[in-house]
Amino acid sequence: MAHADIDQALAAAHLRFTESNPASLRQFEEQARYMPGANSRSVLFYAPFPLTIAKGEGATLWDADGHRYADFIAEYTAGVYGHSAPEIREAVVEAMNSGINLTGHNLLEGRLARLICERFAQIEQLRFTNSGTEANLMALTAALHFTGRRKLVVFSGGYHGGVLGFGAKPLPTTVPFDFLVLPYNDEQTAREQIEKHGPEIAAILLEPMQGASGCIPGRLEFLQALRESATRVGALLIFDEVMTSRLAPHGLANKLGIRSDLTTLGKYIGGGMSFGAFGGRADVMALFDPRTGPLAHSGTFNNNVLTMAAGHAGLTKLFTPEAAGALAARGDAMRQRLNALCASEGVAMQFTGIGSLMNAHFVGGEVRSTDDLAPVDARLRQLLFFHLLSEGIYTSPRGFVVLSLPLTDADIDSYVAAIGSFIGEYRALLPGAARN
Repeated sequence: MAHADIDQALAAAHLRFTESNPASLRQFEEQARYMPGANSRSVLFYAPFPLTIAKGEGATLWDADGHRYADFIAEYTAGVYGHSAPEIREAVVEAMNSGINLTGHNLLEGRLARLICERFAQIEQLRFTNSGTEANLMALTAALHFTGRRKLVVFSGGYHGGVLGFGAKPLPTTVPFDFLVLPYNDEQTAREQIEKHGPEIAAILLEPMQGASGCIPGRLEFLQALRESATRVGALLIFDEVMTSRLAPHGLANKLGIRSDLTTLGKYIGGGMSFGAFGGRADVMALFDPRTGPLAHSGTFNNNVLTMAAGHAGLTKLFTPEAAGALAARGDAMRQRLNALCASEGVAMQFTGIGSLMNAHFVGGEVRSTDDLAPVDARLRQLLFFHLLSEGIYTSPRGFVVLSLPLTDADIDSYVAAIGSFIGEYRALLPGAARN
């Protein structure tokens, strides 16, 4: 395929987008005076400018120009309940009626903590934070102090929050801990390196399915090798389940039968409010017991009543273990349909993932790590993104797809049809399955 042809197609898509969204463009230009790139969250930016979303209801969004979209990104997995669940709204209003910032232990935090510990058996005790980023930072800090060691094993392509991102090495914004970055899904290298550095390693941190780098599932043999290696060298195994806890009734790690020492949570568990949590073995979490432990952990909004109320309502009334399993099954079925479509059309395009999370990739063959995605032309992802917008589907510029509870079967049918029309329109620009 000629690079010029893809550039020409993308330029045409940008032009149609710009002409169709004058209000979003005005909003972007006005906000850029006060925020760099009109932005406080880098993942939401895309060229030529991002849409301004004005309203959400159920699994539907409206932008500043009045266009309507089916929401297939769901706040990057935090929005499993959609945008207007009455159960969430009622819980928040009821909590507000008794005061917002109570400056003390409150009536709501304990019941949410109990609910989470009962749902995720590996979490014996936990503490709340305001984000998954904070949860991962605190879990790593706990491991450093519990073991008295300094080195942390992470994996290329891993993302554990705004200050914990990794390519072949830590990203520029990553906190300056002593990281050893290993390839994902390579159990032999992991065993060898963990054995080599064993006496120095405090913790091994990873997602059982890498989310931000493309919904790359961890192979069972790889995850089991990490559990065995961590135990052998006396390091803590930390599973970042900020995203993956939604992929099975009791979290992905539980489904796989692997018990971590610490687990981090976030996203949807707060009912759509700012939320994070870290927890696990009681002997490790005892470090934070203010009666006896050496570590302080503060945060004005850690136990805020809005999140505590919304989280409890969401997990008990909407996203029960049964509902989590059902949503995962819907996602698996959708991904199978999409992959069957791509195969029948003879293009090197596939959707990887587990359950209700998946990612489109323009490459053939198995995807085991970010190295397997190196051949992907990023411009094709952009073409897909703008095509889906034109079909009334709001998703991620990187091809990330997230299902939420309010999505209908008709919405899923529309997404599958839009992939078919995308292949039909841009077939000449797409890599063929036979060439990969």
